[in-house]
Amino acid sequence: MFHALTRYGGEVKRAAPSTLTVVGLDPGLANLGLGAVREVGREVTYLGSELVRTTPQQNQEERLELIYDAVTHFFKLYRPDVLAMEGQYFHRQREVSFKVGQAFGVCLLAAKQQGVSVAEYGPMQVKQALVGTGRAGKAQVSYMVRALLSLRETPQSHHVADALALALTHLSARQLQALR
Repeated sequence: MFHALTRYGGEVKRAAPSTLTVVGLDPGLANLGLGAVREVGREVTYLGSELVRTTPQQNQEERLELIYDAVTHFFKLYRPDVLAMEGQYFHRQREVSFKVGQAFGVCLLAAKQQGVSVAEYGPMQVKQALVGTGRAGKAQVSYMVRALLSLRETPQSHHVADALALALTHLSARQLQALR
């Protein structure tokens, strides 16, 4: 691992490697995936993940409150620097788009209130960053999440795998920007 060297009066001191904690979030009203990773220098570590579930039997306000509370708790637990979210995409069904959009908005509010900056990535960007092709399937993305984070098993929920993939995509995008 490379550490920057700094000279102070004749002695050489190693600069501490930079640290960045990223929470990935796969938005949804019924199933919302959260995943946290930390990059120290060039090493990425899995911190934790969660699947937030709501049911159609709950009224809309209860579902959104549950999502808001879960996301806020996750932020307080892992203290991310950045939230990487799947950008808004459009469903053919307007009602589904509207409800997912509400969950998306609640997550943005939680991030703002916790002082977490937000980055958005589309599904093709995530697939390209992790697998090398924008046409990769969910199984390929899940496999790469497992491999890159050295997990013992693939995440049970594809929503959690997608959240972790979003966090890894942000780290990849950050490294590419540093090269420019």
